[in-house]
Amino acid sequence: MADYVMNTDGEYGKYITQNLQAPPMNEEFNEMYKKWASRLLWMDTNVVPGAFQMNTSWYTKAPDFRPLYRHEEHVHDFDEMIGFLGSNYEDPYDLGAVIEIGINGELHRLTKSSIIFMPAGVKHLPLSILEMERPVLHFSISMSPTYTSTRTEGMKEGETSLYSY
Repeated sequence: MADYVMNTDGEYGKYITQNLQAPPMNEEFNEMYKKWASRLLWMDTNVVPGAFQMNTSWYTKAPDFRPLYRHEEHVHDFDEMIGFLGSNYEDPYDLGAVIEIGINGELHRLTKSSIIFMPAGVKHLPLSILEMERPVLHFSISMSPTYTSTRTEGMKEGETSLYSY
C-alpha cells in the first residue's frame, strides 16, 4: 500500500487549495453576493503559482433583481468554461433552478445541469437566476492565470466590474 499524506501536507500539497483565497473584490459586490450566493473556493496563479483561474460558488436563492448585479455582458481574450450543477443526487441533471444566460446576444434558459464552453472573444451574459428550488453549484474556469474581463458597453477598456485590484 502506498504512503499517503493528509490534505495539503507533503511535497505536492502546495498544489491543493482548501480555503477561499479570492482576490480583493469591491465591498459593494461582496455585500450583494452574500445575499444569494456563497463563494466556496478560488484558484489562480496568485494562490498556486502556474495555475489557471477557477472559481466555485453555491447559488442558494434567486435574487429579486435581474440581471444579476455587475454581471453584464462582457468578453475575455481567453477561453472559459462556465458550469451550473444541480444538487439533487437522485437526479443530478435536474438543475433545480431556472438560470438565464446570454451568449452573443442569445438568451438561454437552463433547467438542466450544464457546462458551457465560451471561446475567447465571444460576448456572454447577462446572467439571471429566475427560479431556485435547491442550491446550484456554479463554477467558472478561465484558461488564464487570473480573471479579467472587458465589459462590452459602459466600461473603459480593460476595466473589470468586480475586482478592486
